[in-house]
Amino acid sequence: MEEKKLDINSIIGFVLIFGILIYWFYTTQPTPEEIQAQQQAEQVQDSLEQAQKPILEPATSRVETQLPDSLAADAYAQQVGAFAFTPKREGTTRLENDVLLLEVSNRGGQISKAQMKAFVNHDSLPVDLIRDGNSDFSLRLTTAENRVLNTNELYFEPELKEEGETQVLSMKARTGPQQYLEFRYKMKPGEYLVDFDIRSQGLQLRGDAVEAGWELTAIRHDPSVMYENRYTRLTYRHSGDDIDKLSATGEDDETEQDVRWMSYRQHFFSSILAAAEPLASVRFRSEDLVEEESSETAFTKTFGMGTELPLTGGELSRSLQWYYGPTDLEVLAQYEDLALADSIPFGWGIFGWINRYIFTPFYGLLSSFLPFGIAIVVMTIIVRILMSPVTYKSYLSQAKMRVLKPEITEINEKHKDNAMKRQQETMKLYNKAGVSPLSGCIPALLQLPIFYALFMFFPTSFALRQKSFLWAEDLSSYDTVAQLPFSIWFYGDHISLFPILASIAIFFYMMMTTGQQMQTQPGMPNMKFIMYLSPLLMLFFFNNYASGLSLYYFVSNLITIGIMLVIKNVILDEDKIHAQIQEQKKKPKKENRFQRKMREMMEEADKQKKR
Repeated sequence: MEEKKLDINSIIGFVLIFGILIYWFYTTQPTPEEIQAQQQAEQVQDSLEQAQKPILEPATSRVETQLPDSLAADAYAQQVGAFAFTPKREGTTRLENDVLLLEVSNRGGQISKAQMKAFVNHDSLPVDLIRDGNSDFSLRLTTAENRVLNTNELYFEPELKEEGETQVLSMKARTGPQQYLEFRYKMKPGEYLVDFDIRSQGLQLRGDAVEAGWELTAIRHDPSVMYENRYTRLTYRHSGDDIDKLSATGEDDETEQDVRWMSYRQHFFSSILAAAEPLASVRFRSEDLVEEESSETAFTKTFGMGTELPLTGGELSRSLQWYYGPTDLEVLAQYEDLALADSIPFGWGIFGWINRYIFTPFYGLLSSFLPFGIAIVVMTIIVRILMSPVTYKSYLSQAKMRVLKPEITEINEKHKDNAMKRQQETMKLYNKAGVSPLSGCIPALLQLPIFYALFMFFPTSFALRQKSFLWAEDLSSYDTVAQLPFSIWFYGDHISLFPILASIAIFFYMMMTTGQQMQTQPGMPNMKFIMYLSPLLMLFFFNNYASGLSLYYFVSNLITIGIMLVIKNVILDEDKIHAQIQEQKKKPKKENRFQRKMREMMEEADKQKKR
């Protein structure tokens, strides 16, 4: 094959082409004056295009709504039309009571800062739910001039006054002396709830409704961003008392009808928008921003909503309310007419009912006169004592099974080649002795509502937030006793002591219960695996959970072990149980319908096998 080479003519051609490109590049560059004019035109165009974007468009990052500083006054007037009657003045107005501080921006007329005055985050800094443009509330208007504008691009005139002890802030974007769009805020002393009225006068807006949107990127407040993110979620109330929520992970969106309020919950703090009259249709969305545990992660999730506010005669009038405060039952229960307390994740069904109406007020009572850690110990002791009859029933069933073990072993040996016959004889023995192998499972099932309710109580109990006990600095977070120089998948980069103690306690508890079941029911080969797996799962799973929960499990298992030892060595006498079973076997036993049906099915199966 002939080798291809570049000749001198090709080289000269490439050099000429390259030279022509360089010459063209430099000769076509705009002058500095042209560059400045182009930039100004692009800024105006970008602002106009932003006004055309639908508010319902999903947000994928933090909201940035600032108008360019270089936008000239005449360009702003060209953009907003008649609304340029309101002077373009930067600044904020402060609303403040003893629990809440709000700053309302002239640009957009919206809340630009919301700070809890009584709380600090994991870095001992004030808890800000809104700051640095992480929130955006905006209306999309079609004016009489047929302009489409977003209110976050308009400037509002503030007027602050007091009506008694209530602070009233009126923010007006005017098109004339008596024509305006008004955002009106009312803050009462000691309240986290702020009235928010929207109304227009003399604007004659086009269409049947205006679009409204609210977006918020949740700021991190807890030591563990993964743990906080697990309880950061968008929740809403619709169709009467129905409560629903978006997914806690990934991206999710949903459209609902007749929405009364929506809560952007950030674990222990919530930003809530409530409507006096239900919103006809609302589109919700959320996006998870956390990928891994990191001290550098500043945000957890992005939330968004979009809805329409109807117009009457071309004018807008709507009453809403903002809540910026703790996700605390004691506080939220004050707003009973809005049912804001339903935004707290107590759990579903009976589990949530037990958590909300029993454990939360009971722990609140104990912690009112006891240290918070001691209150957990006392509550655990009381719960275990109340559940001790269930523990007794479970242990009594295990004791009966141990007494019958020699006879069961004899049956197994006698019918080792006939599984069906072995099962029939075993069932007959249980029936005569008045023993059910399922009787030990029923007490365990009765404890599940308590177990799950407490599992939801500790991570969401506001009363535990930043309360210390022994080496745990915060009972609502993990108790670090050692920091690792690396991170272990699923375990974390630290060692928590309470989960270790709880794992040891549950191991000995499993030794007492599972070990006995293995003796009485040798046909359960997986029990030994469960005996070792359960403590190991607790050790890893609870390392990043609330230390109050691990403290509960540690104390609970210690108390349960103590109760079982008392039952075994003091209350129950296996010789008496054996005598009682023998007496029971002598009595004629009438089969119930279920037992008779089971016996007939087994006998029929045995006949089919012999054919």
